[in-house]
Amino acid sequence: MEYPELAADLAEVKAAIAKAQAEGEHAARTVRLLAVSKTVEAPKVAACWQLGVDGLGENRVQELLSKKAQLPPAAKWHLIGHLQTNKARQIIGEVELIHSLESLRLAEELEKRAAAAGLTVHCLLEVNVAGEESKFGLAPAEVWDLAAEIAQDMPHIALDGLMTVAPNAPAAEVRPVFAELRELRDEIRRKAEKFALNRLNMQELSMGMSNDYKIAVEEGATIVRVGSRIFGGRVYR
Repeated sequence: MEYPELAADLAEVKAAIAKAQAEGEHAARTVRLLAVSKTVEAPKVAACWQLGVDGLGENRVQELLSKKAQLPPAAKWHLIGHLQTNKARQIIGEVELIHSLESLRLAEELEKRAAAAGLTVHCLLEVNVAGEESKFGLAPAEVWDLAAEIAQDMPHIALDGLMTVAPNAPAAEVRPVFAELRELRDEIRRKAEKFALNRLNMQELSMGMSNDYKIAVEEGATIVRVGSRIFGGRVYR
């Protein structure tokens, strides 16, 4: 294999996920592993896909589309980075899931573009649980109102769950962030049932990256976004 370290690193991550699932009180039965391929060359990303991951995560629309054109059609792509409203039309029909829906304006644009294409776009609402000024995302108190509006008025958007990026902090500070996202997801599901918003699926919790994915799995993550643990350290431009 051209990238001999890739198989070993990927196997280590998968084993750690399985261990966290076995030990975590709140762990989900199924956890999908996204390999975050930002700045990684397409041949190495293709090798990773062939080794077996559940999806490939990219932060930027243009980089995602460029790599998608170079990989097998079966590869499943997720947009995990901030999505500008003017890029919404480019991503419709190109990804399995958008993890970063975080405003009514963006939701309206995605609805318009998806309706025009005759497609349903699957999204997660991004939540800034820790309230960090440097991060995008809804405040927890804003999530229900936007989720309900999308469920009622935007038939071409399927809300599959929530996403967060935890602070770069010790485990004792990170764990409550993941626990709060899980509890928020569960609260929204209860409200959706109460108000008969049957389109509000909200099964997914996208949380956890290379430095904290094991904690995230223990706290109920259904999707983890792992980059450097699989591909090695990178210098981001």
